[in-house]
Amino acid sequence: MSEIAGPAAAALSSLCPDDVIFLQSLPKAELHAHLNGSIPIKTILELAQQYSPSSAQTTEVADTIEKLKSGVILTEIFDFFSLMPAIYALTSTLEAVVTVTRAVLQSFLNPTGDGTESPQCAYLELRTTPRTTTHMTRERYLTAVLDEIETYPATQAALIVSIDRRMSDFDVEECISLAIEMKNRGRRVVGIDVCGDPRSGDMRSFTRHLLRAKDAGLGLTVHIAESTQNTTEDSLALLSCRPDRLGHATFLSDELKDIEEMIKQAESPNNARVNGQYKPCMEICLSSNLLCKTVASLDAHHIRYYLKNDHPIVICTDDALPFRTSCLGEYSMLLAQPPLGLGLSRDDVARIARMGMDAAFLRPRD
Repeated sequence: MSEIAGPAAAALSSLCPDDVIFLQSLPKAELHAHLNGSIPIKTILELAQQYSPSSAQTTEVADTIEKLKSGVILTEIFDFFSLMPAIYALTSTLEAVVTVTRAVLQSFLNPTGDGTESPQCAYLELRTTPRTTTHMTRERYLTAVLDEIETYPATQAALIVSIDRRMSDFDVEECISLAIEMKNRGRRVVGIDVCGDPRSGDMRSFTRHLLRAKDAGLGLTVHIAESTQNTTEDSLALLSCRPDRLGHATFLSDELKDIEEMIKQAESPNNARVNGQYKPCMEICLSSNLLCKTVASLDAHHIRYYLKNDHPIVICTDDALPFRTSCLGEYSMLLAQPPLGLGLSRDDVARIARMGMDAAFLRPRD
């Protein structure tokens, strides 16, 4: 089991051994994990030792490494994005991309320890934004990531191509075109994600690109309503594309939470349909929300709304590196008794795990 801390560790340590064994035995899908945010700390430290750019960059990288080692403390969600430049600096070559992709895949999909522990999850949809640096093009970046993903069976791992809210129209179009092209060549690209600083970008300009991806048979997930600065108009622009899954949705307004009612007349994507109604699966990242302080407590978490209304959800880690969590840790917060967890029954937790597996983009598309 990977080293964890914070709310996930507290919940896990409160469980009896039988409960831990139960959680480990559940087939779990990890559907919201960012490549560069999920790098094991051991791998980051190894890359940092090999890093030798300008002194200013070295200082930034060293400061970020110390924060990651000691445990990141965030005042608000936007503090999180200040960690990424240093991580990107360490992963700016093809060799580094291969190294971190392999390490992340192993951390999720390989048995841990002496082989007696189960892998973190049964199926992983890893997501990453195609990057261009002096050492690589976006296509070479994606190829390197896919080469590692495809060392695992298709039933275990696939790739979601992320586009960043800060991207220009040209860059968004390039990333979507690459994703479609690689899918058509038989590479294991299964979906598109919209991510990045939630304060950035006009999502209305993204919709035509997202619809083109959907028309090509790719699944669609979007980070939505992550902060109080996201407007209803922003959310409506993203929802107009009928995403299959919604990431976080922390501040989705009460009106928009009733997504089924709002767009019940609309044609909806295949695996967002539940009994003919549009119910996009909610990607829930408990530790991420607590540590980014977008929710005050588990008791106030929006997961309760979706559980009460029998809405599909999937439990995810988001960025295991800064949030120091794991799939087991996140599921522990479902089973642990309040205030460390939600106090759900084993049957409810098993049902949530099944919902996650059902929401995977790997499923055949109608």
